[in-house]
Amino acid sequence: MGVKQSAAGCDTLDGGPASAYNNAVRRHWIWLVPALLILSGIIGYWRYRQWRDHRFDPLILSASQRYGVEPALVKAVVWRESRFNPRARGKAGEFGLMQIREAAASEWAQAERLKSFAPEQLLDPATNTLAGTWYLRKLLARYQKTDSPIPYALADYNAGRSNVLRWNKGAAETNATAFVGQMDFPGTQKYVRSVIQRYRLYRNALLSKEP
Repeated sequence: MGVKQSAAGCDTLDGGPASAYNNAVRRHWIWLVPALLILSGIIGYWRYRQWRDHRFDPLILSASQRYGVEPALVKAVVWRESRFNPRARGKAGEFGLMQIREAAASEWAQAERLKSFAPEQLLDPATNTLAGTWYLRKLLARYQKTDSPIPYALADYNAGRSNVLRWNKGAAETNATAFVGQMDFPGTQKYVRSVIQRYRLYRNALLSKEP
């Protein structure tokens, strides 16, 4: 009996069933820990994206209601201009969420009869969203005689009125599809298409939440 027990003990120490089980458990944990870390990272990133993409929704909705612009369109512009970064600054002097320039913001301030206004105020998300939505409404109204004012307004927002006047010749004067195709600024063309695509995405999401 003593010899058999000793032999059994040697089998365990030298890689018998118990040792094989322990090795399997260790291998399992070696793979499980990285998998859990990756999973927690994915969940954390998803939660951050949800927070980032929705934290300004109340401000966007408020500005949209005030100036009569679809919230999905305002949010799409915010997404494209700043990726929801309220401290963003552009190379040409743009500020905040909707990358508003001082000239456009000054127009808004005058229209709202604000006694004092400084460009730095555009780094405030609420102020920026109000000024940007007001300006977007102004551009949409400018192209009401077209079959779809949005592409024209977005092109104006991105490249300015003078370039829109170059592009809206012939059929493109009122036909949005022809207008987008006639742009000779690939960057603006991509801008318009990406904002419209995002606008439709946000619009469908908002419609799906309606009772």
